[in-house]
This record gives sequence, C-alpha cells and structure tokens, in this order.
Amino acid sequence: MSDASLNTQASTGDAEFGDYFALLKPRVMSLVVFTAAVGLLAAPGSVHPFVAFCAILFIAVGGGASGALNMWYDSDIDRVMKRTQSRPIPAGKVTEGEALAFGVALSGFSVVMLGLAANWVAAALLAFTIFFYVVIYTMWLKRWTPQNIVIGGAAGAFPPMIGWAVVTGGISIESVLMFTLTFMWTPPHFWALCLFMKSDYKDAGVPMLHVTHGRRATRNHILVYTLLLAVAAIGMGFTGVGGPLYLATALLLNVLFVAGAISIWRRDEAMSEADDYAREKSFFKLSLLYLFLHFGAILGEAALAPYGLGGW
Repeated sequence: MSDASLNTQASTGDAEFGDYFALLKPRVMSLVVFTAAVGLLAAPGSVHPFVAFCAILFIAVGGGASGALNMWYDSDIDRVMKRTQSRPIPAGKVTEGEALAFGVALSGFSVVMLGLAANWVAAALLAFTIFFYVVIYTMWLKRWTPQNIVIGGAAGAFPPMIGWAVVTGGISIESVLMFTLTFMWTPPHFWALCLFMKSDYKDAGVPMLHVTHGRRATRNHILVYTLLLAVAAIGMGFTGVGGPLYLATALLLNVLFVAGAISIWRRDEAMSEADDYAREKSFFKLSLLYLFLHFGAILGEAALAPYGLGGW
C-alpha cells in the first residue's frame, strides 16, 4: 500500500482544533483580513464598529472556507509537493470528506452572515470570491494553464473591494484600483517563489509557467508584470485613496521592486544556483513587505484624513 493511500485512510480520531484551523490557511487569511480592513476603513462614510468587526470576521471565515475547499480538492498534489505534505489532509489528521464539509459549511455561514450584518452586495462579492478561488482557480485554471496565477490572482484581490462594499454598498474606482494592486502583485510574487521551489510543481503535474515555458520565460514575465504593477501602484497615489504618504511609500517600494525584478531578469540558472537563489528569495521576501506597506499607506492616509492631513 502506498504512502498516499495510507494517508488517505488514516484515522482522524485524534484531529485537534489546530488541524481544522490549519485548513483555513491562516497566513493567507491574515492577508485577506488586512486588505479587507483597509478597504473598509478607507471607504467614504462609516459603519458601527460592531458591524465592522462582524464584517471582517465573516470575510475572514469566507477566506478560510476557500482555503479548506482548496486543500480538499488539491489533497492529491499536496501529498506530492514537499512544502505541502505536512498539511492536515496529507498528514492524515483530517479526511477529504471532513475538509469538504467544513469548507462548504463555513462558506454558506460566512456569506449569509455578512449579508445580514452588512449588506448583500458585500455578501455577493464574498460568495463570488469563494466561487472564483475554488472553482475557477483551484478546479480549472491551476491544472490547465500556465496563466493560472495571473487569472487566479483575482481571488486574492477581492477582499478590499468587499470591505469597501461593506461601508458603501457598492463598487467604485478606488476599490477597483485596490483590487488591481493585489491582482498585479500576485504573478511576480508567486513566480519568484516558483524559481527557487525547484521541482515541486513539476512533480505534482501543475503547469506553472516555469514548468511549461522554462525559467528564462519566468524571469521575463516577472520583469514585465513588475513594471506594470509599478505603474498601477504609483498611479493610485493620485486617486481618492492616495496622498503624499502613499505616494512616497509607493515610489520607494516600486524602485526597490523594479530593481529586484531587473536583478532576477539578468541572472541565469547557473548564477542563481551558485548562491542558492539568494536574489530570488530576497525578491520574494520583499514582495510580502511590498503589499503590506502599500495597504498600510492607504490606511495611513485614511487615518490622517479627519485631521486634514491625508489625501490631496
């Protein structure tokens, strides 16, 4: 009997709270919470603090539900990839059926409760986000096209739009631009990770760009998308959610990010292997800080606005 079948049939009687919490992909969920909160706080108008708290909580639950359903569907490749073998299903802590039921239940709960607590526009956006991540990205794009990350990145870009809709009940150019920031950031972020993840995705049969088109093409794409991202990020500084603080932050971060992308573009595999992909790993770490600081600057502008210091 194979290791995979042993994992599939493993008893889950000893599953603990932490195992189910891990199904929610807490690191990804933390990004969902933060960007959704920024969208909510940056939106014109206000909601009662308790409503805001509940809204963010239900958005977080919806994001976690997406993670659980993703782990359910991807459990086969999670058993193959080294970085995912310790997840609850491959580790035999939770069965596929339990993960599916958990994810479906949390999805329905989060959407209905967000609609009741805030409004049904925000709830509809949350429902579409869950559908997009689970069905469009996980079930379809991820295993079908090397553009999986490009198109699938939309799933992680919706939270600020949902937060904005909680307050305004609708969508605006500002919320779309916050969506665009995360959407354009996702490809270079993940492609940098792919460059130093070696053969994980190839072994799992996932057609990531570096598997289907090679590492040189991946380096080229990182540079192109980083340049496009820089234009979008800096341009947002002149909109309603921008201002001097945001623009200064965006200029500095994008100079560093573009420089990092150029550095990766100039390298070949021999150079990267010689220093154990140090530049690629550094760029990936910077990408994490990049998104956090951009949204932090948007939040800073919103915090200064009541004092006449934020915005233009």
